[in-house]
Amino acid sequence: MNSVTIRNLLVRGMLAGLAAGVLAFVVAYFLGEPRVDAAIAFEEGHSHEHGHEVEVVSRAMQSTAGLATGVLVYGVALGGIAALVFCFALGRIGRFGARVTAALLSGAALLVYLVPFLKYPANPPAVGDPDTIGQRTALYFLMMLLGILLAVGATLLGRRLAPKLGNWYATVAAGAAFVVAVGIAYAFLPSFDNVPHGFSGTLLWQFRLSTLAIQLVLWTAFGLLFGHLAERVVTPARQAVAAEPAPVAS
Repeated sequence: MNSVTIRNLLVRGMLAGLAAGVLAFVVAYFLGEPRVDAAIAFEEGHSHEHGHEVEVVSRAMQSTAGLATGVLVYGVALGGIAALVFCFALGRIGRFGARVTAALLSGAALLVYLVPFLKYPANPPAVGDPDTIGQRTALYFLMMLLGILLAVGATLLGRRLAPKLGNWYATVAAGAAFVVAVGIAYAFLPSFDNVPHGFSGTLLWQFRLSTLAIQLVLWTAFGLLFGHLAERVVTPARQAVAAEPAPVAS
């Protein structure tokens, strides 16, 4: 894969990330923002502080232009990173085409998000102790790193077991080992339960499901869009390489 092909894939990855970000923004606006507003209303209704703080950025701006900017920049950045990972992974994780490789890459990215999410799910305003935010953030990224390392380890394990067990049983064994290892990490890492008294459990889970839906839409859309765009780049490039005449021995 030459530099021109890599550059084209990078551009298409960022475009796919932008388009996926638009869809994720729609989900965030219609599913996430109403739950954020409800949590803020609870927080303000149960606050013991008097007076009103001056808003540097209005809530209306945060939930529209601010949210759109954040989600779109996030989508473009992750799209570019995913495109570079795709360039490395294509042909190295199996005899898969561009579409399947893009789908597997998107699934792996969603798994990387899901592993720490199940242990340290997102919280709306009013939920969580402000004094532990640094510790919770550090543990979240630690769990994410562990998830990546364990996924790589499970992949290597599956490839080593494949000659003995076959692809199907090797995949099942590697997947089971991954789940067990993640479960052990969950058991040893500390948990946090800082839901204030009277906060709606339904609202909490609706907010968490909405954050999960945002990531699901983002990576599903990216995998489908980028797979289509990448195939249009990779297939002609492979055909051009195949059409080159073999060097004539002198």
